[in-house]
Amino acid sequence: MLKPARSTYMYDNRYIHVAKPFFNSHMKRIVIIDYGLGNLRSVRKGLEYAGADVLISSDPEDIKNADGVILPGVGAFRDAMKNIEKVKSTIDEYVATGKPMLGICLGQQMMMTTSEEGSLTDGLDLVRGKVLRFPHSDLKVPHMGWNSIRITQQHPLFKDIPDGSFFYFVHSYYVDTSEKNTLLSCEYGTDFAAAVVNDAGNVIGTQFHPEKSGDVGLKILKNFVAMCQG
Repeated sequence: MLKPARSTYMYDNRYIHVAKPFFNSHMKRIVIIDYGLGNLRSVRKGLEYAGADVLISSDPEDIKNADGVILPGVGAFRDAMKNIEKVKSTIDEYVATGKPMLGICLGQQMMMTTSEEGSLTDGLDLVRGKVLRFPHSDLKVPHMGWNSIRITQQHPLFKDIPDGSFFYFVHSYYVDTSEKNTLLSCEYGTDFAAAVVNDAGNVIGTQFHPEKSGDVGLKILKNFVAMCQG
């Protein structure tokens, strides 16, 4: 009897040994959009551990045919929007299908209407709202490290995630949006949206890094894979 191969994944600075399944046509294909910014490797490994077939790509056809899409991001908002321009219309087409999309960190900020980082810059406008710099205070900026969240409304992405869970953040700007578009809130000198959602419910963003947030972050990635199964 054939046995599945073993794979070793680095997840949350830990080595995890798991059985690597043979190709399964029922596995859902999740595409991580490669636009030149973002920690693609750690996100990919987290999703693979969560049971997804993962492809890193900037090909519009790959994005349109995906069961789920991840928009990662680390860096400057203006550079990110410049780089993403070539697939912006493809992202709009994908979102219109109702299939799930998850933005992480800068990826969440890119989903918003505008950002004041550098100068006023338009975002993807998938979720109405703006990106602002943290106000001057005694707190250090960037907001870096673990912080707790408050669940403001239920969503499948956060199924079985306890209120008050801690996640890992690294950001100097935060999202300001309406209550109906806020799934999780967090406090760091001011209340901000730690997770957002569009009106249709299929576009979600997290300001924190699930792939760097231990078991609770891995659970979110598993929930996203489950959403992609329809």
